[in-house]
Amino acid sequence: MIQLYNVTKSYLRGQNALDDITLKIEKGEFVYLTGPSGAGKSTFLKLLYCAERPTRGQILVNGRNITRFGAGRIPMLRRDFGIVFQDFKLLNRRTVYENVAFPLEVTGHKRFEISKKVYQTLKRVGLQHRLNDHPLQLSGGEQQRVAVARALVVDPLILLADEPTGNLDPDVTLEIMEMFKDANARGTTVVMATHDRQLIRQFPRRVLELDAGCIQTDEIPC
Repeated sequence: MIQLYNVTKSYLRGQNALDDITLKIEKGEFVYLTGPSGAGKSTFLKLLYCAERPTRGQILVNGRNITRFGAGRIPMLRRDFGIVFQDFKLLNRRTVYENVAFPLEVTGHKRFEISKKVYQTLKRVGLQHRLNDHPLQLSGGEQQRVAVARALVVDPLILLADEPTGNLDPDVTLEIMEMFKDANARGTTVVMATHDRQLIRQFPRRVLELDAGCIQTDEIPC
């Protein structure tokens, strides 16, 4: 599903955000990316959905070499992804409903299908009563739940999540993790960046630990 071959990402001379990464993530895996701040977790995720380009190396997603994609092919690639951004990236001029509906509209779903899926997904994150509100009317934790709903509403092939539980209380964190587990059980490949070791222990999955842009450990729980 996801393959990296000798991938390096450099921003400044002599400073690599990722350094010669080679790995494979199988279809249907649930993988944690962990490591200290600045380890390269966010850069790793950005390379997968072409928000960044590698300095060297090749990246294959679902059999396609995305390092060769021109700008015109990237939107089609991203239709396979659900993405939970660390800073939410919600559209403040749109309602909660409109934010969650947006990826379905882009992919050409019919209006009644969109309405049903958006309401069901917002209900799963406990925000069906806020669907007519705007993001700036919500707390940080509520905005994060809207971002999670927007990522999951499309039933993505691949879910990328950058610290998705960082602004949530423990009960909501557990609910979000259960949603990720359910999506994974239905076949979605999940790659989640987190520094929450307790969460990793509570929901054990494969762990890729990054430090200074290098993979320090690659552990699969027994």
